[in-house]
Amino acid sequence: MMKIYDFELSGHAHRARLLASLLNLNVELIAVDLANRAHKQPDYLAKNPFGQVPVLEDGNRVVADSNAILVYLATQYDQDRSWYPDTPELMAQIQVWLSKAANELVHGPAAARLVTVFGASLDHGSTLDKASALLSIMEQHLTGRNWLVGENRTIADIALYSYTAHAPEGGVDLSGFPQVCAWLSRVEQLPGFVAMPTTETDAKKAL
Repeated sequence: MMKIYDFELSGHAHRARLLASLLNLNVELIAVDLANRAHKQPDYLAKNPFGQVPVLEDGNRVVADSNAILVYLATQYDQDRSWYPDTPELMAQIQVWLSKAANELVHGPAAARLVTVFGASLDHGSTLDKASALLSIMEQHLTGRNWLVGENRTIADIALYSYTAHAPEGGVDLSGFPQVCAWLSRVEQLPGFVAMPTTETDAKKAL
């Protein structure tokens, strides 16, 4: 059975298990005890030298990095390739958003949430500014369209969804971004959608 090494409050891990669910894949979720640094132990580092969740095991194949897992699942298990279309233009556009998910999203909404939920020693004001800048671009981009790329949902939407949806946990106000909120709702209405648990600001630290 396919396995995902998981931490339920990680948006990176959520995007992997979300796409697996949307593809109706049978997956065993293996919780990684980040609080006790299980992700930094030799057995886990053998799977992912960067010591991060998630990691996917599919038979003898091991795929680390959440965006890489999205690409793998979409190309391996989506027969009609609608989640990751194989036309060069759409692939390039998807890659743009995967890059934003690994950069602006991480340093904006995700980082703001690290401060308020996990007590990270980051400049919260700076993370909020970065979140607002990203959301403003997303708001403009989503005006007049339903999805981030093309006419259909793709892995770009999955890559951006989790930390955007949970941005309010980091003190990010989404009320000024109606197009973004409508897009989040569309993702949540997809058959097979599974939510990421919400958190409280006094949640157990797991850095």
